[in-house]
Amino acid sequence: MTIHSLVDQYRFTRSEFRRSLAGITDEDARRRFGPINSISWMICHMADHERSFWLERAQGIGDIAPELDDWGGSGKPATTPPLEAAWTAWDAVVARVDPYFDTLGPDRIGDHLVVAGARLPESIGTMLLRGIYHYWFHTGEASAVRQLLGHADLPDFVGAIGREAPYRPD
Repeated sequence: MTIHSLVDQYRFTRSEFRRSLAGITDEDARRRFGPINSISWMICHMADHERSFWLERAQGIGDIAPELDDWGGSGKPATTPPLEAAWTAWDAVVARVDPYFDTLGPDRIGDHLVVAGARLPESIGTMLLRGIYHYWFHTGEASAVRQLLGHADLPDFVGAIGREAPYRPD
């Protein structure tokens, strides 16, 4: 089966998020500047987003990385989780999401998930796009935090998309 190109783009976007945070220390990942969330929160927040969409809603899996309930949820008090724990939670979620992504071919991308008997308003494809854009939002936000921290030599352009996730018609 051919995996839909949006899945390739999603995975590439994840890799760029990770690349943009390479070399950050725990201390810096936990720093906050005014109302801006910590980088470690951003990692947990993206893990929580993926867990919500692709584990809980898409597959009915609800027991992965429960610490995200306190560390990365929207609308909850700000947190500054330990960096290693944030990446551990993110990695656990991604590892469980990827096999599901491997099932998303062109024949499924327009489907809508059904949760508790109700059809979700956005298609799987739109949910993938939402996740991609959400990652890019927080990649930019994390880059701004890193600049405030005085970090130099940060990635300043999208990486090897031509090699890792080039356009292909589905």
